[in-house]
Amino acid sequence: MCAKNTDTANIETKGYCHYKSTNGIKRHLLVDVLGNPYFVKCTAANISDDEGLLEIIKAHIEYFLDLPEGHIITILLDNGYHKDYLEEEMEKIDKRLRSKIKIELSAKITPKEKAVSKQENPVKQGFVVIFKRWIVERTNAWINQCRVLWKNCEGLLVTSETKIRICAIRLILRRIA
Repeated sequence: MCAKNTDTANIETKGYCHYKSTNGIKRHLLVDVLGNPYFVKCTAANISDDEGLLEIIKAHIEYFLDLPEGHIITILLDNGYHKDYLEEEMEKIDKRLRSKIKIELSAKITPKEKAVSKQENPVKQGFVVIFKRWIVERTNAWINQCRVLWKNCEGLLVTSETKIRICAIRLILRRIA
């Protein structure tokens, strides 16, 4: 997810995302099935989604390699990622990752499914929710509701990552209480 920079953001955080036409940062999140963030990585917006995911894996390689034998983490990605490239790069990082991480691309909505959705609810136009993919989008929306994360005001990417973690802790505590 891209977040726009403010004038107080540092030169390190400035990058331009052509896909979103945004000058700012990208927030890369790995979340569980409930939408709770496991890992967070912030990069300049000109870094690709693939590279952001690889940075998360490199930063937390011990976590993945220490998983019990037979335990596989499935990472569900949208179609902006390149599965073959990611699998090749993970092999270069550490061959053992292939037995610990499974990469899947989420299904695309076909025009036929979109038409069926319109027939079921004629008021609804255009956008169709993909259930599993919506989990991370919902998490991004929760994070954007935190006042300090509405835009990137930080001079360091590490500070942005820390604020996202604090926001996630607050969300989890609110669910528990």
